[in-house]
Amino acid sequence: MKDKRKLKLKKFYFHPITVFIFLTFMVMALSGILSIFQTQATYNIVNVNTKDLEPTLITVENLFSFTGLKFIISNAAKNFLSFGPLGMLLLSLIGITVAEGTGFIETFTRRHLRKIPKGTLTFIVIFIATISSLINEVGYAILIPLVALIYFINNRNPILGIVTAFCGVAFSYGVSIFVGSMEVSLMNYTRDAAMLIDDATHISLTSNLIFIIVATIILSIVGTFVIEKIIAPRIGKYKREDEFSKTETYKVINIEEEEQRLIEKDKYEKRGLRSALIASIIVLFIFIYSLIPNLPFSGMLLDMEENAYVNQLFGENSYFQDGFAYLVSLVFILSGIAYGIGSKTIKNDKEIIENANKKFSNIGSMIILIFVVAQFIAVFRKTNIGLIVAAWLASLLEHMSLSGIPLILVSLLLIAVSNFLLTSPASKWMVFSPIMVPMFMQSNISPQFAQIVLRAGDSMTKGFTPLLASFVIYIGYLNIYNLHKEKPFTIRRSLTMIAPYFLIISLTWILLVIGWYIVGIPIGPGVSPTI
Repeated sequence: MKDKRKLKLKKFYFHPITVFIFLTFMVMALSGILSIFQTQATYNIVNVNTKDLEPTLITVENLFSFTGLKFIISNAAKNFLSFGPLGMLLLSLIGITVAEGTGFIETFTRRHLRKIPKGTLTFIVIFIATISSLINEVGYAILIPLVALIYFINNRNPILGIVTAFCGVAFSYGVSIFVGSMEVSLMNYTRDAAMLIDDATHISLTSNLIFIIVATIILSIVGTFVIEKIIAPRIGKYKREDEFSKTETYKVINIEEEEQRLIEKDKYEKRGLRSALIASIIVLFIFIYSLIPNLPFSGMLLDMEENAYVNQLFGENSYFQDGFAYLVSLVFILSGIAYGIGSKTIKNDKEIIENANKKFSNIGSMIILIFVVAQFIAVFRKTNIGLIVAAWLASLLEHMSLSGIPLILVSLLLIAVSNFLLTSPASKWMVFSPIMVPMFMQSNISPQFAQIVLRAGDSMTKGFTPLLASFVIYIGYLNIYNLHKEKPFTIRRSLTMIAPYFLIISLTWILLVIGWYIVGIPIGPGVSPTI
């Protein structure tokens, strides 16, 4: 009999670096095609002085041309060095690798975090990731590598830790337990747009405070359920390298010597953790003192040119906001060194540097990936395609005769769709607010609630687009911890993994916004969904 078995061809996978290079050329070609057809859009900007709308014409910039190629070549280094995730990631990794190299993170995880139930730890991670958006996108750079490491030490799949941290930051972006940088960036657009209808409109920084606090809790609970019940079983367990090489070995152990060794190890670990705690308290005290204005030598991290304290903390020139990643890294460095000295895991400065260098050596491919992604995102932004699509969607909303719940729902979905190509909430709100806010006010919906719709739509799809700058940290770390290097985590595979989280959290956002509007409870101190 003939062998009728079918030969299976080995499936080929492109590395994300290659895919992003292809995408860059595709965007260049698309910009050339769209420019031939003179693709353009018009959006309105509110003139603060005249209280009138001023139309702004935006056209596609052709990068598939001699001038476009000159731009790409001459700005390659600038695009890479100014790429936000690069600096934040390197700063956070310096601190984490020092703390890991001295044994601080491993000991702390083993002695304290391992006792926490899995579901509780997942909730804590998502909750911290959610409130991290107080300070822009720093949560991606700090939490993704840190949570992956903690999960790895805790004998849980680090891939799951990466997914948990990324989803927590991305799909809950803009909500927290206090007002933060997002309020500062959105408030002026909301106020200017509201003044087109009512000159006396007042928009405060706390106008969404009640809503974002409740949303933080609800999204963290729902996110924990999705991770534990849906995503974790799909990802499965993680086989560490040492588990692949396990063989049966036998050796004679002196019980008394082993007990004495464990007692000494326990004593040194406790002393090291006490030293790390003292160092952390000192650093945090100095850190907090630097955030208090009008005290001797205080206020170092505040922008004292601003009047409002929130603006001093989260304004464009805030030292606290710009230096937060460095400050967190400093806490890890000093705590790690204090632990190493107290536990005697390090003897001199050379050991600290050598240990950190070993832990730092696995991010070479990440740096290359960041370089390629930085070019891709810079090229896409230069074409103006994302801004044009957002302007089209805003214009579509303007030509719809909607009010009440249909207006809220359609606005939410249009913002969510535009977010695939234009990920900055401030840029979207610049385009949508002159249209959305007046429409909401004419439908007896407060401008503050329109701002909630913006933040909900922005968060719904934020983590589901490779145009999000910090997506590179997510996909990069998936491949760092990937055990099957011949089968890398591609963009498609990375998105498929978080698809359940994206769908369920999007539905949660929609129900939360619509439900809040129907119930009508305040969204902030003295602020209601309706006027």
